[in-house]
Amino acid sequence: MSTNNTTHQIVVLGAGYTGMLAAVRLARRTRKLDVKITLVNPSDRFTERLRMHQVAAGQELTNHNIPAILAGSGVEFVQGWATSIDPQAQRVFVDGTATLHYDELIYALGSNTDTTKVPGAADHAWTLNDPRTAHRFAEQLKVVEAGGGTVAVCGGGLTGIEAATEIAEQHPGLTVTLISSGEPGAMMGDKARAYLNKALDRLGIVRQIGRHVTKVLPDAVELAGGELISADLTLWTTGVRVSPLAAEAGIDTDPRGLIVVDPTLRSVSHPNICAVGDAAAVRQAWGQIHGTCQSGLPTAAYTADTIARRLRGKPVHPFRFGYFHQPVSLGRKDAVIQFTKADDTPGRFHLTGRAAVMYKESVSSSPPFAFKMSQKMTVSVQMSKGGKATRATA
Repeated sequence: MSTNNTTHQIVVLGAGYTGMLAAVRLARRTRKLDVKITLVNPSDRFTERLRMHQVAAGQELTNHNIPAILAGSGVEFVQGWATSIDPQAQRVFVDGTATLHYDELIYALGSNTDTTKVPGAADHAWTLNDPRTAHRFAEQLKVVEAGGGTVAVCGGGLTGIEAATEIAEQHPGLTVTLISSGEPGAMMGDKARAYLNKALDRLGIVRQIGRHVTKVLPDAVELAGGELISADLTLWTTGVRVSPLAAEAGIDTDPRGLIVVDPTLRSVSHPNICAVGDAAAVRQAWGQIHGTCQSGLPTAAYTADTIARRLRGKPVHPFRFGYFHQPVSLGRKDAVIQFTKADDTPGRFHLTGRAAVMYKESVSSSPPFAFKMSQKMTVSVQMSKGGKATRATA
């Protein structure tokens, strides 16, 4: 691919929540500058990761086509896999053959569920990493339900809770077992967690709490101690791994493979590379951010804004972020929202029932709308900068 040496080339790797927002927001911020923005992604469909549990339960989602979302933004879309990065030559190789030069790189390759740690998980468990896999899982659910079968959901985090409740509600003929080493909803306050457990009881979800999975078999899950939990289907929602691309390129990463960034989200080893979302090891005064859409979108917006400011010779301020809520759907008819302190510990208030359903839906549906609106105006995607908890960062 040819490049124009007079044009400032910015390449964005990954068109998930953070990559999409970074690309369209930066395009608007730099529309009067000699800048070219290229967005690279393997699929031309935007994946709503916040809704993968709905797909897995058999629901159809709106098809968000990436080129259609980008239409009119000026962002060039390249469909393909980023296979390697050469930081010295400032090049990205796509599908091992095509080459993209960059003056600045936004690394937005998010994370996936890790099935490598437990024997059998990669071979016999399903994940929510890809919508095509989630669709195939949904088809298998119908077959298993027809025979009154069983499903094991491994992982008691928010993804596991949402998947288990969605499946149990949509497929009442199934026995759904939630297996977790810790208490489901442990990050929530007592009242929100009590409400969550009542919802699990109402949906008939069996719990195996404080249990560690040691092996996944074709028709069962083995727990520490040798006990077998019958499972015609196993859904794996625990553990996180990131793309090895950054580490393989010699970019400084932490032990988990996240790019180590400075307070302005630039790589400490390669300052012309910015990392956002799940790909970045971002620290605040209260601790390190963990990967969520809630934290990822603000990193993308901040990065777009600061790159534009630097190109204009303007000063930038350190990134500040504080958590605001933990929204959890409990099927289509129920939800619980735990409002939090900046460090994501539970605050005093929570929301339940129909109001919580509406709140959760507004959160889940907002990113595609934000992408389109960001072409026309500055859209706020951050509920809290953390207040006094992050002032030391600034």
